[in-house]
Amino acid sequence: MKIALMDSGIGLLPAAAAVRRLRPDADLVLSWDPDGMPWGPRTPEDITERAIAVAGAAAAHDPDVLIVACNTASVHSLPAMRARFEPRLPIIGTVPAIKPAAASGGPVAIWATPATTGSAYQRGLIERFADGVAVTEVACPGLADAVHHADDQAIDAAIASAASRTPDDVTTLVLGCTNYELVAERIRAAVQRPDRPPLVLHGTAGAVAAQALRRIGVEPAPHAVADTTLTVLLSGREATLPDTALSYDEGRFLRSVSPVR
Repeated sequence: MKIALMDSGIGLLPAAAAVRRLRPDADLVLSWDPDGMPWGPRTPEDITERAIAVAGAAAAHDPDVLIVACNTASVHSLPAMRARFEPRLPIIGTVPAIKPAAASGGPVAIWATPATTGSAYQRGLIERFADGVAVTEVACPGLADAVHHADDQAIDAAIASAASRTPDDVTTLVLGCTNYELVAERIRAAVQRPDRPPLVLHGTAGAVAAQALRRIGVEPAPHAVADTTLTVLLSGREATLPDTALSYDEGRFLRSVSPVR
């Protein structure tokens, strides 16, 4: 079994770690695009062009399924990617977890890249799943890029900016970019108000990992023997996990369980 994941940057790490925990016996292909980072400020046409190229690099390794572990690419490029690669290669998209977040009754804030915030796709999810719930869309310029480069100072500044634009009464926060899941606890600390109930965060890593397994008809087997390969593709070039990826728990976990070889 071989499972590929793609993203503009290292935001694919949480989903890859979730896949590895569910199926430690699956070979992984991680494909991202340091040459084109960040995708958030690009036009939808540019995003789609980059996404198809990064997916194509992963597809060349003949995976059984491809997880688009990128909210921005999923919002703008899924139809084009499915037209290009399916049915030979099943495509699993990642969209903001608005449905489960809205079930709490809110108020809800959605942190996302500028390209996702205000997009017709995200607005459609809000209208479909959060009717009657107070929802605030919060654009987070620079945060995904700062996380990708493990730039702590820039991460703190971007989080502080977004937190200042998040209503004080928010009870539930949607992490609408996969990069944000790598700094989830830093986001929680910035948004949590001392006089409010514990903030609930909604990411997507576990859900997309489980959906990928369902799509190819296999069950989780967390105790399977981990004797697998990890292939890393950086804008199509085979490489090892960069130091920035190893700045995060998920990257260190992937390297320890399945060294690149």
